[in-house]
Amino acid sequence: MGAPFKTFAFYTLGCKLNFSESSFLANQLDLNGYSQVSFDQMADIYIINTCSVTENADKKANRLIDKLNNRAPNSFIIVTGCYAQLKPNEIKKIDGVDLVLENDKKFNLTKYIANSNKSVEGKGLDSFNLAYSSGSRTRSYLKIQDGCDYTCSYCTIPMARGKSRSGTIDEIINTTHEIHNKNIKEVVLTGVNIGDFRNNGQNFFDLLKKLDSSSSIPRFRISSIEPNLLTEEMIDFILNSEKFNPHFHIPLQSGSDKILKDMKRRYNTNLYYDRVSYIREKSKYACIGSDVIVGFPTESDFLFNETKEFIESLDINYLHVFPYSDREKASASLIKNKPKNHDIKERSKTLRLISDQKNKFFINQNINKELVVLFEGYDGRYASGFTENYIKVNIEGSCDLINSLHAVEIKKIIEGNVFGEFSS
Repeated sequence: MGAPFKTFAFYTLGCKLNFSESSFLANQLDLNGYSQVSFDQMADIYIINTCSVTENADKKANRLIDKLNNRAPNSFIIVTGCYAQLKPNEIKKIDGVDLVLENDKKFNLTKYIANSNKSVEGKGLDSFNLAYSSGSRTRSYLKIQDGCDYTCSYCTIPMARGKSRSGTIDEIINTTHEIHNKNIKEVVLTGVNIGDFRNNGQNFFDLLKKLDSSSSIPRFRISSIEPNLLTEEMIDFILNSEKFNPHFHIPLQSGSDKILKDMKRRYNTNLYYDRVSYIREKSKYACIGSDVIVGFPTESDFLFNETKEFIESLDINYLHVFPYSDREKASASLIKNKPKNHDIKERSKTLRLISDQKNKFFINQNINKELVVLFEGYDGRYASGFTENYIKVNIEGSCDLINSLHAVEIKKIIEGNVFGEFSS
């Protein structure tokens, strides 16, 4: 199908950062006269914003391209994101792909589409583009930082996203005012390594304080922060803030100091334990989540057991468990004699069971506690949303509750679903 194009559809893989960028790009296309349709509808242009954290993410992108090529062979297919950054030549060889945009070029998407296959200058991976999602009525993901200077042995994100860089605090504050004008109640701060935010001599803590004092957004949430970048001063500030939710997502990746060293992480289990313990001393009700990689190449049964026992000792509330996946050009991919897939599956299952137990315990601690819910969905009987400490609560109501904040008491758990009542 030749230009001019009229309709477009996005499919986004991966992290919240990708979703914020896809939403931002979709808004730019909309402002330039294009109309967005859902990905399962026929469109003139299909844009796949890819992830490359795992091999499965690459494979999923390939399957999507194959389906589109069969379903809509005359449509214009664009592939961008981290997979496109790392392996552009591989993607260009895939039948049906019309344009591959590396991460430094995707913010010129409208120019590329207007010029079809003509060349448009990219900005380079050292540039920073502030972006936020606007597809939800209730919550926006705001990109404050991009790239990473760390050299974790399992990760190719620094190659896909470039060096760590950030927006300015003034730009971010102004963007939150823009988001607030869309009647959005909660902003989630996202990036590749947001604790490494720095611009003009100001750091992440400076940003938090400025957002708390100057932004018109009612609620903020931090997506994820490295344990070595989370200070006691930040923890105290967040727990005492009226705007920042008491929710900390702190990647662990392994509970074995040997594996953390092999991963080239910048902390050990003692530091991690201290961070969690400090939060818990200050608040029984703050939510603490974590990421864990299972089956790292040097992870023996003994070292996995160290991870299991360490996680059991932590007063955290949920885990995101990721099976290890070799990434080309990551140094860990060169390690031989890796754990077997069967063992990785069993270890993952073990940690997910521990996560379930910890999450149920945490929810039970909150029974009869008054919390504030931002409602974001309605199923015909129950309105649902998340408390400030990240518990999803259902309450009998109507769709009129969507995008409103209400005090609620958690009353019971039925088959994993949490129910509450409006506080009197």
